Amino acid sequence: MSINKMKNLSGHHLFKQQGVVLFIALVALVVMSLAAVALIRSVDTNTLIGGNLSFKQAATTSADAGIEAAIAQLIGMRDAVGNNAKNVLNDATHTMNNTDLTARPGYHSSVDPDLILTEDDTWDEANNVSLVEDASGNTVRYIVQRMCRTPDVAIQNANCLFSTGAEDKNGQEVPLPQNVCFGPGCPVAGQTPRIRVTVRVEGPKNAISYVQAFVH
Repeated sequence: MSINKMKNLSGHHLFKQQGVVLFIALVALVVMSLAAVALIRSVDTNTLIGGNLSFKQAATTSADAGIEAAIAQLIGMRDAVGNNAKNVLNDATHTMNNTDLTARPGYHSSVDPDLILTEDDTWDEANNVSLVEDASGNTVRYIVQRMCRTPDVAIQNANCLFSTGAEDKNGQEVPLPQNVCFGPGCPVAGQTPRIRVTVRVEGPKNAISYVQAFVH
């Protein structure tokens, strides 16, 4: 009698335990599912951030092409027909002293305060030079500015920011004008104005980079 009763009680107790275990298992399953979803979202976010950083780096690297193109344009302006007989320091008709965006796109003979480089309107086709889209899908544009306050006048009257003398920077020297320029079209010693090149690169996924370089 007592043995059967104990068996019945044990069976009843076991039935209740199975229901509790099922509930706990369901709760654990929900928690694990939420953790899995959170892990997947975290991996996707990290991948997205890594991809955006790669696009940003690629856009910055592509800016070198804009700087090289701007330097090539400046060399062409310096060597333009008719400039050899002109002194860029005191001759206002020298091409380096004038803004003509039709003949010399992207070149500005002054630091125009209205030319705000971080605004999209500044980078329309009238103000800058746009290069062909590269293999990475980056569009490179550049603007060249003579670091002078007054546009369209000779350097000596334009209130310019001039370069200093030669400085040895770990073996890399900035040469003086008389070391790199010869002839009547060259400025006097020490009177080379700084020229700023600003490059804007637009890449995939709205990646935008700005790079600036000063040339003499």
